[in-house]
Amino acid sequence: MLFQHNNLFKLLWNFNWMLLKLDNSKILSDIVAIISELVSEVKIKVDKLGLSIVAIDPANVALVSVKLPSSSFSVFESEEEIIGVSLDSLRSVLRRSSAGSSLIMKTDEGVLRIEIHDKIKRVFNLALINVEAEEKSMPVLEFSCKVEMNSSDFLDSIEDCSVVGDACSFSIQEGRFVVEAKGLNSTRSEFSGDEAKIEGTLGKARYSLEYLQKFGKACKLSDKVRISFSDDYPLKLGFKENHFELDFVLAPRVEAE
Repeated sequence: MLFQHNNLFKLLWNFNWMLLKLDNSKILSDIVAIISELVSEVKIKVDKLGLSIVAIDPANVALVSVKLPSSSFSVFESEEEIIGVSLDSLRSVLRRSSAGSSLIMKTDEGVLRIEIHDKIKRVFNLALINVEAEEKSMPVLEFSCKVEMNSSDFLDSIEDCSVVGDACSFSIQEGRFVVEAKGLNSTRSEFSGDEAKIEGTLGKARYSLEYLQKFGKACKLSDKVRISFSDDYPLKLGFKENHFELDFVLAPRVEAE
C-alpha cells in the first residue's frame, strides 16, 4: 500500500523533512477557507501531536485555534517544525481538490509542496513566508456560562440577529440560554434544557455579529457547538470532531448605554 512502511518513506521522500498525508482533503480545505476570512498569514506548527495553528486577526479582536491531531493523517512523519504560509495561496490550492481527493504535504528548500491525488496527480509549490507575529497560544479563560447545542440552531439564531442589528447578546436567564439583538427592531431566541446543555446561572455579554457570522461558517463542520462566556467577557466558540478541533475567541462589545 502507498506510503505504508517507514523505509518506503525514506526512499521516496527525503525523510529529513515533513511528510503528511490526508486521505480526505476536504477537512483541511474547509477549515482554511473559514479562517482565511480572519487572518491572511499564519504560522503552521507540526509536532508529534499533530498540526496546529493559532492566530489573531489584524484588529486584535478575534483569535482562532486549529488542531488536527496526528491520528487525522494516514501518514504523519515530522519532527517539530514551524512554517509560515499565505492563507490566500493555501486556500486557492486546496480549492482545487474535491471531496474524494487525498492530499500530501511536505516542506522542501523553502517551499511547501502540496500534491492533490484524485484521477490525476497535481503538484503545487507554495513559497514559505516569514510571519513576523510571535507564536501565539490559546489564552487561559474561566467562564461562568457554558452551553452546548446543535450548530444549526445556533447559526439560525445568529442569522436572525443579523437581520436587526450589528451585535447580539448571549445570556442565561432562568435556566434558558438567550440570544437577542436590539435596535429599532429586535429579535430573541430562547433555548431550554431540552434544546441545549446549559451550565451556569448568571452571565451576559454582547458580541459583534460580523465576527459571529464568520465563525458560524464552522457550523457546517460539526453537529454541535460549545459556547462559553461570562459577564462582559470574551466569548469562546468550540467545534470538535474526531479529525479536528476548531476554536474561536472573541472580545466582547462593550458600549455605553
